[in-house]
Amino acid sequence: MAFSFLKSKKNKSIDTVEAIIKEVENIPFGVSENNVLYAGLNELGGYYFFQTVIVGQMHIKTMNGAKLILKGENTTLELKSDSSEFESDLSSVKGRSITKIDFQIEENDITTLQNTRIASIQLKAKKQDVLFTKYVSGDEEE
Repeated sequence: MAFSFLKSKKNKSIDTVEAIIKEVENIPFGVSENNVLYAGLNELGGYYFFQTVIVGQMHIKTMNGAKLILKGENTTLELKSDSSEFESDLSSVKGRSITKIDFQIEENDITTLQNTRIASIQLKAKKQDVLFTKYVSGDEEE
């Protein structure tokens, strides 16, 4: 799965979740107050990954990895980052960073993930603890 980002105007001073969603071509997986989470499953050589890209105010550099906790109705799935070392990249929009983190996922957990209505996604890394709610677009609402 490839993530494609639109180039944004430089020196834009105020960044909002709505602006990020409008400017990035992919559909969000989750949103927090200041960040948008994009995610997708990928397989490489028999190993499965839950690839994430966080766009927004979160900026981090760590050598201790991260945890992603996905909570649904009766399920909690905790994923650990594939690499213990990663860091955010600055984007062309002032105050906005892009953080790419791949998480290990077992094949049997993929079915759980696909069959569970995710309500919240929590990312823990270093001193960061970001709570995302599952993104629902206007045409997906019930």
